[in-house]
Amino acid sequence: MKKTIASPKAPAAVGPYSQAIELNGTLYISGQLPADPVTGELPAGIEAQTRRSLDNLGYILEEAGLGFDDVVKTTVLLADISDFGAMNAVYAEYFKGDKPARICYQVAALPKGAMVEIDAVAGK
Repeated sequence: MKKTIASPKAPAAVGPYSQAIELNGTLYISGQLPADPVTGELPAGIEAQTRRSLDNLGYILEEAGLGFDDVVKTTVLLADISDFGAMNAVYAEYFKGDKPARICYQVAALPKGAMVEIDAVAGK
């Protein structure tokens, strides 16, 4: 069964996509920009942006009854790969147990001039 998941604590989808879709117990979370859910503003710096992206992802996990320990795969998009170390340090604060599989890319640009965007797949 397919179900749309949307958290009021995370920024609303601003296009023709959902925050997340659950299908047969697997949750597919769209890329989370580091936007403040209320103002839409982005914090300054890669550490703050990584934290905000992961907080937004966490709100969606929570809405689905899951947590960071349930994440099995992430994709991290960076505007500048030289931010990898700083992003990775913050990322490690959120994934304490078994770490999910991950891929990280540098991309030409991200929406709203963001420095990072993170998506995830999770399930029980």
